[in-house]
Amino acid sequence: MKKRLLIATGGGDCPGLNAVIRAIVKRAAQEHDWEVLGSIDAFNGILMEPMHLVELTEEKVAGIHVQGGTIIGTTNKGGPFAWPVKNADGSVSEVDRSDDLLKRLKYQNIEAVINIGGEGSQTISQKLYEKGCPIIGVPKTIDNDLSATDFTFGFQTAVDVATDAVDKLVTTAASHHRILILEVMGRYAGWIALHAAIAGGSEVCLIPEIPYKISSIMDAINKRIDSGKGFAIIVIAEGATPVDGDMVFENVTDPGAMPIHLGGVALRLSAQLKAAGCEVEIRETILGHLQRGGRPNSFDRILASQFGIEAFELVLKQQWGHMVAYRHPDIVAVPLLEAISKYNYVDVDSNLIKTARGLGISLGD
Repeated sequence: MKKRLLIATGGGDCPGLNAVIRAIVKRAAQEHDWEVLGSIDAFNGILMEPMHLVELTEEKVAGIHVQGGTIIGTTNKGGPFAWPVKNADGSVSEVDRSDDLLKRLKYQNIEAVINIGGEGSQTISQKLYEKGCPIIGVPKTIDNDLSATDFTFGFQTAVDVATDAVDKLVTTAASHHRILILEVMGRYAGWIALHAAIAGGSEVCLIPEIPYKISSIMDAINKRIDSGKGFAIIVIAEGATPVDGDMVFENVTDPGAMPIHLGGVALRLSAQLKAAGCEVEIRETILGHLQRGGRPNSFDRILASQFGIEAFELVLKQQWGHMVAYRHPDIVAVPLLEAISKYNYVDVDSNLIKTARGLGISLGD
């Protein structure tokens, strides 16, 4: 009887997920005694009744490394520790089904689990490991907010999308003599915004790590206009806040979903600039889920493939409770507990920040 490995992709989707799946399957096929299954929509597949599992063969994963998204689906709602259950009165409550999950893994003769996901997904991985689950983590997030790895796959592709947006906004801003504000993702970290601002050449970049002052942004705009340039580009991360201000978000009441949904900072900033007396016409662009979609670039395809191969090597070593990570130039294994212990904020004293300032990019402080 072949040994069984289960793959799950959880949280938000991003370019490169399929490349990881493909790498795991191709590496497992070389051992000849492994069978790889995919759990549809994260751990939902194995917790559903009936279970929704698919066999992942070399034929099924052929060529998927160039595709965005994930062929086995994903979700950022619920999970084994917060499974939504509808009550008789129509209300919804959350129950812990982690013990049920472990029983189902045993029933399916699954000897190893590889969980591909971001901070939330790897927190689930750690909790399952503590309950005795033979699990390995693979970091995935466009936000690059896991501190245990230099980069997560999907991030560089998201930066490419954001940079391309800056490039395109420059031409229309110049033509109409406008200030264009580009809002990008990143949750509580400014990695996407900062990389896109430097690569695209924006005049202002606002990130969560550095609260902004409207007066500082106005100074940067006025300096730009006074120099003879009739336009300016502002890149703002969705988690950016003004000094003594809060993030812009809406509360989410969907069962099992993250409690808040970030977004709307571009519109707030636009209103703040107008209230401060900005006379240049302003337009806002919210890039949104375009950053999550499309084909992964070559960097992310390679990194995702490296992660997939190393994840299976950890399975062979039975090095449970670890996550693969990129620490240039190596792919290494780090304990899951270490991987989720510290959020990866942009260091305000880093070379990247110094580069932005050296280029004359205003960070709003």
